[in-house]
Amino acid sequence: MTKILTPLFLFICITLNAQNTMLDSIPYATIPEAPEFVTPGAMVSRMIDGLGFRYYWATEGLTPNELEYQPGNDSRTIAETMDHVYGLSLTILRSAQKRPRDVSKKQPQMDYVEKRKKTLENLAEAGALFKTTNDLAQHKIVFLRPKGTSEFPIWNQINGPIEDAVWHAGQMVMLRRIAGNPINPKVNVFLGKLND
Repeated sequence: MTKILTPLFLFICITLNAQNTMLDSIPYATIPEAPEFVTPGAMVSRMIDGLGFRYYWATEGLTPNELEYQPGNDSRTIAETMDHVYGLSLTILRSAQKRPRDVSKKQPQMDYVEKRKKTLENLAEAGALFKTTNDLAQHKIVFLRPKGTSEFPIWNQINGPIEDAVWHAGQMVMLRRIAGNPINPKVNVFLGKLND
């Protein structure tokens, strides 16, 4: 019996350790340290950090019940809202990279864990890029569509994808509370960390 239980125990320990390592590698469990100097790029970066923190906790520990929760027939589920925020994170990232976003390409199919992680990684990369920029005017939003290209200034980044994603993070918080799984009560958005 020991010959069977020992390898099984080791397998379980290794699996749990791998899962913990994966979770530790997901950004925004806390908001990163604030930049030393206030610059336009640092301000946009900090807005993205605030979004990342809110999204992290709005989507942490969701079950299939919450992911498919829909308060009415004409509203999005949390899973559908996560799809939308993933798309917004791509728009934010492409602007930070000074690259166009090809909206004619279908988003890849991802499960909840992959989508959540990729969205947070997109936001973290965008935040890091914006933090170091000296000229926000270079970070336009450019959409590639089958019928042509459309271009928007950085201002649309702020009131568009960034604030839209913050809005949806709040919706997910509300929906998961209604579905019976509220966010961790220790989340402190003012300090950007969990309360002790």
